[in-house]
Amino acid sequence: MTDGASGLTLVSLSGTRFRFDPGALCLELLTTGGPGPLGRRYEALHRPDDLAAWLELSRLRLDPARVRVDADDLATARRLRDALWRLACTRTGGRPPTDDPADFEATPADLATLNEIAAGEPLAPELTAEGTRRWLPARGGQVLATVARDAVDLFSGPHADRIRECGAHNCHLVFVDISRPGQRRWCSMDRCGNRHKVRALRARRATD
Repeated sequence: MTDGASGLTLVSLSGTRFRFDPGALCLELLTTGGPGPLGRRYEALHRPDDLAAWLELSRLRLDPARVRVDADDLATARRLRDALWRLACTRTGGRPPTDDPADFEATPADLATLNEIAAGEPLAPELTAEGTRRWLPARGGQVLATVARDAVDLFSGPHADRIRECGAHNCHLVFVDISRPGQRRWCSMDRCGNRHKVRALRARRATD
C-alpha cells in the first residue's frame, strides 16, 4: 500500500466533521462517492478539477498544479472507484443501502477494470534538495494506475482479510485494519467509536 501522510477530514450528512483513515490509498477513493443512492448523495467527482483536488487531500498529497486531469480521467476514476466498492464489499460481506443488490455485487468485469487500470504507467517520485519525496508532474492516468496498483497490493497482501466495514449499524465506510492486534471496529473513534461509548454508558446507567 502506498506510504504517506494518512487521514481525511470528512463531513457527515448532519454536518459533523471527523477524521477518517481507511488505511490505504485505494480505500480513500471510496470516500468520493460510489454506486447506489448513498454513493450518489456523497458524489464528489463532478469535474476533472474535483479529482485533482482529491489528490491533494489523499495520502499522495499531490499538488493539483502538477497533475493533468481530463474528462476521460474523471470517467476512469469513477469506474475504478465503483469497481473497488464492489470488490471491497465482497471482502467485508456488507454493503451500503441500495434498491439494486447488483450495485455492490462484484463481477469479473470489476476485476478486469482494476487490472486494466493497474497495468498503466504509475506515478514517478523524485527526491527534493530538502530530502523529501514529491511526485513528478503527471497525467491523471498515472495517478489512477497508482491507486489501482495499491488495490492489487491490498487485495493480494497480508491485510486482505482485514478489510472491514465500520461496526456502526448506519455507517458503511470501509477501512483496512493495519493495527497490530487487528481489533479496529470503527471508521473513527471521534465519530462512531465515541457514539458507541456514549450509548454503552447510557445503557449501563439505565441498568444501574
